Amino acid sequence: MIAPQTVLGYVKAEPFRPFRIHTTSGRAFDIRHPEMIKVLKSHVLVFKTTGETSEIPVEWEGVSLMLAESLLHLGVGTAS
Repeated sequence: MIAPQTVLGYVKAEPFRPFRIHTTSGRAFDIRHPEMIKVLKSHVLVFKTTGETSEIPVEWEGVSLMLAESLLHLGVGTAS
């Protein structure tokens, strides 16, 4: 489990650094912009775009923080 405050630390970091959320099921969600994630108490909402509408999300997916295993900055070899 990852605490919502931990995810918020990644989202609100200055400057923002893209990161990946890994889940216990092996799925991964890349967060490339802070506007593409919303942190809730027990879940995060990850918004997805297409090349045509890169600023307007076309869908979203909920990810339980209970099933989140690690956060990893993209391009870095260590998780937290």
